This record gives sequence, structure tokens and C-alpha cells, in this order.
Amino acid sequence: MKMANSFELIQSDVLTALAKLSTESVDFIFADPPYFLSNNGFTVKSGKAVSVNKGDWDKSGGFDKEIDFHERWITECLRVLKPNGTMAISGTYHSIYKCGYLLQKLGCRIINDITWFKPNGAPALAGRNFTASHETVLWASKNQKVKHTFNYQISRDWNVGNDSIYRRGKQMRSVWSIPTTPKREKIHGVHPTQKPLELLRRLIAMCTNEGNLVLDPFCGSGTTGVACVLLNRGFIGIDLDDRYIELSNKRMVAARHEDSSAHLL
Repeated sequence: MKMANSFELIQSDVLTALAKLSTESVDFIFADPPYFLSNNGFTVKSGKAVSVNKGDWDKSGGFDKEIDFHERWITECLRVLKPNGTMAISGTYHSIYKCGYLLQKLGCRIINDITWFKPNGAPALAGRNFTASHETVLWASKNQKVKHTFNYQISRDWNVGNDSIYRRGKQMRSVWSIPTTPKREKIHGVHPTQKPLELLRRLIAMCTNEGNLVLDPFCGSGTTGVACVLLNRGFIGIDLDDRYIELSNKRMVAARHEDSSAHLL
């Protein structure tokens, strides 16, 4: 059994690694799967046009292959999830509808769709569409009737700064205004799809309890693991690239030396 604040990092193909995990062994899963956007296009970073190509893992093999991949890893995640566990999947419109369809096909109940609004999102270059400034997080339980964990009082007491639509002591809504990942969270290295710590802090604090075991099958830079270390949860992270496993390890080791109590609210 994983101890609170412990973590394990696995450098492997996601399906191979998941197959080795015990059935019904984790309490919560956060997954940020490939969006398959590496198509030789361009985006904006620090005011400059840069390639969207992130690596072979992000290249599309076509619609049917994407559906097959998503169904295989989601099925394995549901196998290792405890009966009362929940899973959150992040994505843009390129991937999230496929994942949402598959969650329902596989018998899950979508509890919420959370809109992560990026107030400092990158502008559109072509000028032929609205500026994409959000991602969606689908939060789902393993089946239709299970009683899932939701720390309601923590969500009411969460400090969300100066955002006028939220007030401490009020119910937290499903639209979260969180800037993209700040430079201070990249001092150990950079991952092209790194999520801001605030996004994972909220999910981990509100959807799990202390001592729970959390799995991230596409852990990237390890932000989910950092949140788990700070909030006293166990963590298993999987990534294909050994460079990102090393980056995740550095960040989680550093997090152990921070004051975890300062990160709860």
C-alpha cells in the first residue's frame, strides 16, 4: 500500500505500465492525454510564432486510431480505479469529446465538466476563429450509483484571490479562471503541456482525502505529483520519456521541502 506523501514514477508506455498495476488500487486519476495536435502548425509563445510539434507521441494516426487509443487507456484506468474512485480528464475540443463519449460508453457518470479559463491564453494567429482560451476537465465516477469523494467545505473555503465571481464561503462554480503555468513552476525544466499547479491543487484537495493514492498516466512534468506531495496524498506517475520522469522527480523532491499547510487553501 502506498503511504501518504510517497510517490512512484514509472518510465514506460502507458498501456504497458497500467497493465501491471493492481485492480481497484487507486482512489483518483488525473489524465492529460495527448491532444494529437503536432501537425506542423504554429502557435504563439512569449509573443512569437512557434511550432506546435511536441513529439511523435502527439502526432495523430487518424480518428479511428485516436478513439482506439483513448478507449484502451481509459478502460485500463477504470480497472485500476477503486469502485468509489473518480477520474478527471483534461483536454481541448480536439480530444475531450472523444474522451467524454468513451467515459459514457464505458458506464461512467460525468459529475462535472470544469472549464479552465486561461485569462492570459495565446492569441489566434490566423485571425479566422475565436481565440482559444480554455480547456475542459471532465470529472467522472466509475459507475452511475457510486458515492464519490467531494470535499464540499474545502471548495467553499478555497481562496481564489480577486476573482469577483468567487467569494470564500460560497459554492465554487465550474468555471475556473487560472492563468497558464507561471515561470516559477518551470525552474526545474519545461514540458510543452505543463498544467499550472493551482489547477491540480484544486482537483486533488477537493476530490480526494489525505492518504489517498492518485494516479497520473501521462504525468509529464509531474504537476499532479507535486500537488499530491504538498497535500499529503500518495502518487503514481507514468510517462514514456525518461527526461520528464527526471523532471517530475526533481519537482516532487523539491515539494517535500515546502510547507504543505500553505497549499491547502
